[in-house]
Amino acid sequence: MKGGELKLCGLAAVRARFARDAGSIQRLYFDTATGRKIGVICKALAAAKKVYRCVEPAELEKIAGSVHHGGIVAVVTPPRLRAPMPAELQAWADSRAPLLLLDRIGNAHNLGAIARTAGFFGLTRIILPADPAAALPGEAAYRVAEGGLEAVEVFRVPSLAALVRELVAAGYDVVGAATRGGRPEAASRRGPGARPVALVLGNEEHGLAPATLAACTQLVTLPGSGAVESLNVSVAAAILMWELYARDARGSSNR
Repeated sequence: MKGGELKLCGLAAVRARFARDAGSIQRLYFDTATGRKIGVICKALAAAKKVYRCVEPAELEKIAGSVHHGGIVAVVTPPRLRAPMPAELQAWADSRAPLLLLDRIGNAHNLGAIARTAGFFGLTRIILPADPAAALPGEAAYRVAEGGLEAVEVFRVPSLAALVRELVAAGYDVVGAATRGGRPEAASRRGPGARPVALVLGNEEHGLAPATLAACTQLVTLPGSGAVESLNVSVAAAILMWELYARDARGSSNR
């Protein structure tokens, strides 16, 4: 991501961006096969007098800066990450909105995979810390997310621990994922009178920062066989999102 531009690779990611914010697409490049699938997008870009062009595979790879371009590259305006206002936090709590907090997730691929799962399950808000160790939604994350980052709003706060304390004051139950020491039942089904839940996942190597860990109201540990110490954070995120948010929602919709 350079100079106020972000390159989105892959048809799913480009289609998702076009559906959400077509005006943010500045330029579009694609190979011959993909060009047959994007007539509507090209027509819209032509009407807006934006650049769109079919190019040879070698040039497309050069534009993308990667062989993993999926046949199409959109150059778009990158998102501006802001911190939520206190009134927003209270409104989220009042509406029982699920939240996902990522404490210094460092691998952009993990960020993208988590965003894809969040979008799939209908979680629409992800909050990151303004920490140099935390991956931001850049080109690799968008590629892995396969459109998932268009389904969520990403926020960035100066201190995740301070945000956790604000969420608790607003009425949230903040559940931190821990490699050990947490209670498996913290991720079990929750009754209709339970507090809304914000889930916090920690850094791939170091887990939750001590201050963030101390601010959580509950800790959850996924039980395993013991043969492997822990799951990849994106896999743990998917399991916990299902347990904390999606399973009960699915059950309610089927009743």
